Amino acid sequence: MNAFISGFSLGFSLILAIGAQNAFVLKQGIKKEHVFVICLICALSDAVLIFAGVFGFGYLVEQFPTLQTVAKYGGFVFLVTYGLKSFYTAWSMTHELNPLDQPIASLVKTVLIVLAFTWLNPHVYLDTVILLGSVSTKFGSLAPMFGLGAMSASFVFFFSLGYGARILTPVFQKPLSWKILEVLIGIIMLSLAWMLFRL
Repeated sequence: MNAFISGFSLGFSLILAIGAQNAFVLKQGIKKEHVFVICLICALSDAVLIFAGVFGFGYLVEQFPTLQTVAKYGGFVFLVTYGLKSFYTAWSMTHELNPLDQPIASLVKTVLIVLAFTWLNPHVYLDTVILLGSVSTKFGSLAPMFGLGAMSASFVFFFSLGYGARILTPVFQKPLSWKILEVLIGIIMLSLAWMLFRL
């Protein structure tokens, strides 16, 4: 049980930091758009990467640095584009958030966006595959329990963020609140893009 708790604690602390993926989940949670699918994709993606790390495939990332380069520049372009889009939305939006009046993005488009946020982020490989994978080796035969704890943390976090965000819906019925959120998301995206570029 100690291995499970350690995995849960470390996994939760790593995923807690505000990032592009978390900001997207929060935004969709407030809008109540495809929340279950988004949370499930984020959690399952983490689970796949954690599984890979715990069972010794972390060396693949180190063996093939080209994969990191592709993810780095692909992630940079994606984050810059999405960040600028958020600034444009904040500037052009003049109405309050009313779920009944908002056009809902297609499920396919939403899935592609969340997959890009997840898999084009080099940091996710460092956190899940390499860091969690290396820490799990300290637990020997209990490493799978450590990995299960880290996976559980991802499911708890993403579903709590996605469905907990709707509590903020009354606040975001004011146009200014939505503009502020879009600006903050834009700043987060461009900041992460700059950090990726400097890696």
